[in-house]
Amino acid sequence: MPRGKFTSHKGRNRRFTNPEELEEERRKEQEKSKWRAQKDISSSDEEEEASGDKKISEESDSEDESTDDDQKAKGVQSLIEIENPNRVQKKSKKLATLNTNLEDATPQLSRREREEIERQKAKAQYQKLHAEGKTDQAKADLARLAIIKQQREEARLRREKEQKEKDEAVKQKTAQTQKALGKK
Repeated sequence: MPRGKFTSHKGRNRRFTNPEELEEERRKEQEKSKWRAQKDISSSDEEEEASGDKKISEESDSEDESTDDDQKAKGVQSLIEIENPNRVQKKSKKLATLNTNLEDATPQLSRREREEIERQKAKAQYQKLHAEGKTDQAKADLARLAIIKQQREEARLRREKEQKEKDEAVKQKTAQTQKALGKK
Protein backbone atom coordinates (compact mmCIF):
# COMPACT_ATOMS: atom_id res chain seq x y z
CA MET A 1 0.00 0.00 0.00
CA PRO A 2 1.44 3.39 -0.95
CA ARG A 3 2.43 5.70 1.78
CA GLY A 4 1.87 9.44 1.87
CA LYS A 5 -0.63 11.62 0.06
CA PHE A 6 -0.80 9.73 -3.24
CA THR A 7 -3.57 7.29 -2.36
CA SER A 8 -6.35 6.56 -4.85
CA HIS A 9 -9.98 6.49 -3.79
CA LYS A 10 -11.33 5.21 -7.11
CA GLY A 11 -13.90 2.44 -6.89
CA ARG A 12 -14.30 2.74 -3.17
CA ASN A 13 -18.06 3.56 -3.27
CA ARG A 14 -19.15 1.54 -6.30
CA ARG A 15 -22.45 -0.29 -6.05
CA PHE A 16 -23.70 -2.94 -8.42
CA THR A 17 -27.31 -3.83 -9.17
CA ASN A 18 -28.43 -7.30 -8.09
CA PRO A 19 -29.13 -9.75 -10.91
CA GLU A 20 -32.59 -10.33 -9.41
CA GLU A 21 -33.46 -6.61 -9.73
CA LEU A 22 -32.28 -6.57 -13.33
CA GLU A 23 -34.36 -9.63 -14.14
CA GLU A 24 -37.45 -8.08 -12.49
CA GLU A 25 -37.09 -4.85 -14.52
CA ARG A 26 -36.67 -6.84 -17.77
CA ARG A 27 -39.81 -8.86 -17.00
CA LYS A 28 -41.86 -5.70 -16.33
CA GLU A 29 -40.70 -4.18 -19.60
CA GLN A 30 -41.75 -7.31 -21.49
CA GLU A 31 -45.20 -7.24 -19.86
CA LYS A 32 -45.63 -3.58 -20.79
CA SER A 33 -44.62 -4.21 -24.40
CA LYS A 34 -47.03 -7.19 -24.57
CA TRP A 35 -49.81 -5.05 -23.15
CA ARG A 36 -49.11 -2.26 -25.67
CA ALA A 37 -49.10 -4.76 -28.53
CA GLN A 38 -52.39 -6.23 -27.30
CA LYS A 39 -53.86 -2.74 -26.91
CA ASP A 40 -53.00 -1.81 -30.52
CA ILE A 41 -54.48 -5.06 -31.85
CA SER A 42 -57.61 -4.73 -29.74
CA SER A 43 -58.31 -1.20 -30.99
CA SER A 44 -58.75 -2.63 -34.51
CA ASP A 45 -60.62 -5.78 -33.39
CA GLU A 46 -62.46 -4.60 -30.28
CA GLU A 47 -65.25 -7.17 -30.41
CA GLU A 48 -63.00 -10.20 -30.80
CA GLU A 49 -60.49 -9.30 -28.11
CA ALA A 50 -62.85 -7.69 -25.57
CA SER A 51 -62.37 -10.38 -22.95
CA GLY A 52 -58.57 -10.31 -23.44
CA ASP A 53 -58.50 -6.55 -23.07
CA LYS A 54 -60.23 -6.69 -19.71
CA LYS A 55 -57.64 -9.10 -18.36
CA ILE A 56 -54.78 -7.00 -19.71
CA SER A 57 -56.28 -3.77 -18.39
CA GLU A 58 -56.60 -5.33 -14.92
CA GLU A 59 -52.94 -6.32 -15.07
CA SER A 60 -51.94 -2.85 -16.27
CA ASP A 61 -53.90 -1.24 -13.43
CA SER A 62 -51.96 -3.25 -10.91
CA GLU A 63 -48.71 -2.30 -12.68
CA ASP A 64 -49.67 1.40 -12.72
CA GLU A 65 -50.31 1.29 -8.99
CA SER A 66 -46.94 -0.30 -8.36
CA THR A 67 -45.14 2.32 -10.50
CA ASP A 68 -47.06 5.13 -8.74
CA ASP A 69 -45.87 3.84 -5.37
CA ASP A 70 -42.27 3.76 -6.66
CA GLN A 71 -42.42 7.35 -7.90
CA LYS A 72 -44.49 8.75 -5.04
CA ALA A 73 -43.97 12.44 -4.37
CA LYS A 74 -42.13 13.28 -1.19
CA GLY A 75 -43.47 15.75 1.38
CA VAL A 76 -46.02 18.31 0.16
CA GLN A 77 -44.93 18.01 -3.45
CA SER A 78 -48.08 16.06 -4.33
CA LEU A 79 -50.29 18.76 -2.76
CA ILE A 80 -48.75 21.76 -4.53
CA GLU A 81 -49.26 22.15 -8.24
CA ILE A 82 -46.41 24.17 -9.62
CA GLU A 83 -46.92 26.22 -12.75
CA ASN A 84 -44.26 28.42 -14.22
CA PRO A 85 -45.67 31.97 -14.50
CA ASN A 86 -43.04 32.89 -17.09
CA ARG A 87 -44.01 30.09 -19.44
CA VAL A 88 -46.06 31.35 -22.35
CA GLN A 89 -48.57 28.81 -23.55
CA LYS A 90 -49.66 29.00 -27.14
CA LYS A 91 -53.38 29.49 -27.52
CA SER A 92 -55.13 28.71 -30.75
CA LYS A 93 -57.01 31.70 -32.07
CA LYS A 94 -59.75 31.82 -34.64
CA LEU A 95 -59.42 34.07 -37.63
CA ALA A 96 -62.81 35.71 -37.04
CA THR A 97 -61.89 36.73 -33.49
CA LEU A 98 -58.55 38.08 -34.65
CA ASN A 99 -60.18 40.29 -37.27
CA THR A 100 -62.73 41.70 -34.83
CA ASN A 101 -60.04 42.29 -32.22
CA LEU A 102 -57.91 44.20 -34.71
CA GLU A 103 -60.80 46.38 -35.83
CA ASP A 104 -62.22 47.11 -32.40
CA ALA A 105 -59.13 47.47 -30.27
CA THR A 106 -57.19 50.70 -30.30
CA PRO A 107 -53.45 50.33 -29.94
CA GLN A 108 -52.37 50.25 -26.33
CA LEU A 109 -49.99 53.15 -25.73
CA SER A 110 -47.54 53.60 -22.94
CA ARG A 111 -47.92 56.46 -20.48
CA ARG A 112 -45.19 58.49 -22.15
CA GLU A 113 -46.71 58.06 -25.60
CA ARG A 114 -50.14 59.11 -24.32
CA GLU A 115 -48.67 62.18 -22.62
CA GLU A 116 -46.78 63.11 -25.79
CA ILE A 117 -49.96 62.88 -27.88
CA GLU A 118 -51.86 64.97 -25.31
CA ARG A 119 -49.09 67.59 -25.38
CA GLN A 120 -49.26 67.77 -29.17
CA LYS A 121 -53.05 68.14 -29.12
CA ALA A 122 -52.85 70.86 -26.47
CA LYS A 123 -50.19 72.71 -28.48
CA ALA A 124 -52.31 72.56 -31.65
CA GLN A 125 -55.37 73.81 -29.74
CA TYR A 126 -53.36 76.66 -28.22
CA GLN A 127 -52.02 77.68 -31.64
CA LYS A 128 -55.55 77.66 -33.05
CA LEU A 129 -56.84 79.89 -30.23
CA HIS A 130 -53.76 82.11 -30.54
CA ALA A 131 -54.43 82.60 -34.26
CA GLU A 132 -58.03 83.59 -33.44
CA GLY A 133 -56.75 86.03 -30.81
CA LYS A 134 -58.49 84.40 -27.85
CA THR A 135 -55.50 83.69 -25.64
CA ASP A 136 -53.96 86.14 -23.17
CA GLN A 137 -50.68 86.16 -25.04
CA ALA A 138 -52.46 86.83 -28.35
CA LYS A 139 -54.40 89.71 -26.77
CA ALA A 140 -51.16 91.20 -25.42
CA ASP A 141 -49.51 90.77 -28.84
CA LEU A 142 -52.43 92.46 -30.58
CA ALA A 143 -52.31 95.35 -28.09
CA ARG A 144 -48.57 95.80 -28.70
CA LEU A 145 -49.18 95.62 -32.44
CA ALA A 146 -51.88 98.30 -32.21
CA ILE A 147 -49.53 100.57 -30.24
CA ILE A 148 -46.73 100.03 -32.77
CA LYS A 149 -49.09 100.76 -35.68
CA GLN A 150 -50.25 103.95 -33.96
CA GLN A 151 -46.64 105.05 -33.33
CA ARG A 152 -45.67 104.35 -36.95
CA GLU A 153 -48.71 106.26 -38.22
CA GLU A 154 -47.84 109.26 -35.99
CA ALA A 155 -44.21 109.10 -37.19
CA ARG A 156 -45.37 108.99 -40.84
CA LEU A 157 -47.67 111.97 -40.32
CA ARG A 158 -44.88 113.88 -38.58
CA ARG A 159 -42.44 113.12 -41.43
CA GLU A 160 -45.03 114.25 -44.02
CA LYS A 161 -45.63 117.48 -42.05
CA GLU A 162 -41.89 118.12 -41.77
CA GLN A 163 -41.48 117.42 -45.49
CA LYS A 164 -44.27 119.89 -46.30
CA GLU A 165 -42.64 122.49 -44.03
CA LYS A 166 -39.29 121.98 -45.79
CA ASP A 167 -40.96 122.28 -49.18
CA GLU A 168 -42.72 125.48 -48.01
CA ALA A 169 -39.43 126.86 -46.68
CA VAL A 170 -37.69 126.05 -49.98
CA LYS A 171 -40.53 127.74 -51.96
CA GLN A 172 -40.40 130.84 -49.75
CA LYS A 173 -36.64 131.04 -50.07
CA THR A 174 -36.76 130.69 -53.84
CA ALA A 175 -39.58 133.24 -53.98
CA GLN A 176 -37.49 135.70 -51.90
CA THR A 177 -34.43 135.19 -54.02
CA GLN A 178 -36.47 135.68 -57.18
CA LYS A 179 -38.00 138.86 -55.71
CA ALA A 180 -34.61 140.10 -54.65
CA LEU A 181 -33.24 139.50 -58.12
CA GLY A 182 -36.09 141.48 -59.50
CA LYS A 183 -37.78 138.86 -61.41
CA LYS A 184 -41.43 139.00 -61.11
